[in-house]
Amino acid sequence: MAVDLSPIDESLLAEIANIHGMPKGAFNIRKDGELVERHSSANIEIATKTDNPGIDIRIKAGTKGETVYIPVIVTQSGLKDVVYNTFYIEDDCDVTIIAGCGIHNESHQASEHDGIHTFYCGKNSHVKYVEKHYGEGTGTGERILNPVTNVIMDENSSCEMELTQLRGVSSTVRDTNAELGAGAKLVLTEKLLTHDDQVATSNMKVELKGDDSSVQVISRSVAQDNSKQIFNPLVIGEAQCRGHVQCDAILMGTAKVTAIPGIEAAHEDALLVHEAAIGKIAGDQITKLMTLGLTEEEAEQEILEDFLN
Repeated sequence: MAVDLSPIDESLLAEIANIHGMPKGAFNIRKDGELVERHSSANIEIATKTDNPGIDIRIKAGTKGETVYIPVIVTQSGLKDVVYNTFYIEDDCDVTIIAGCGIHNESHQASEHDGIHTFYCGKNSHVKYVEKHYGEGTGTGERILNPVTNVIMDENSSCEMELTQLRGVSSTVRDTNAELGAGAKLVLTEKLLTHDDQVATSNMKVELKGDDSSVQVISRSVAQDNSKQIFNPLVIGEAQCRGHVQCDAILMGTAKVTAIPGIEAAHEDALLVHEAAIGKIAGDQITKLMTLGLTEEEAEQEILEDFLN
């Protein structure tokens, strides 16, 4: 890359975006609020915004099989990095977008990244969006990540969103909003892991505005130690549509999880379902794995990884 990255930088990029060296195709890598390296492709243009910090990503109609990477890393303590990224995906596309943020903090000062991402999905387009958040470092300073994700979906578009929080994030407030047109389909999967005294709040609002639109919200989380999680997913049916909200959580130690799945029907042909389950790891699961040669700790970790994946 044009700017040398430290071993810590390279490790963060591998963790959040599976990047090893120079990505292929279109990418934008950001560190401590500054551009590291950027590359556009024939079909994907990445340009600096003129009104806010961040980038505009424009994907030409008919683009198929391409991936764009937009990871962010923060290693500067005391930094609050705010970025606005807007994706304009034209009609008949099939693309993958890899995002995410990794924070390395060795100080007593907080480090924070707030990423506001807006997606405009064109007619008949399919978008897969993968975002991972991760924190590390021996310092006492907080590692804060507050993502905002807005999705506006045109007719017959489809979108798969995988939003994952790995270890090490001190606190997070996650806001996800979506509006679906006729025939649009959204699968929104959120996976969270909290530990120590970490706090995570997840707010979701999905509006099914067009006939035959549908959404599936899947929330899976693990709360360990003394951490706290709050889930507020809301699906609103304003047309002939289908919506399903599923919240599952594993509770460990003295952690606390609050799940408030909501559905709101504003049309007689809206079919909406919600369910939530919170509980501990079943003892017989651990016992079964221990009979196969795993220690209790290894069995517990195997169960957690299987649950989140």
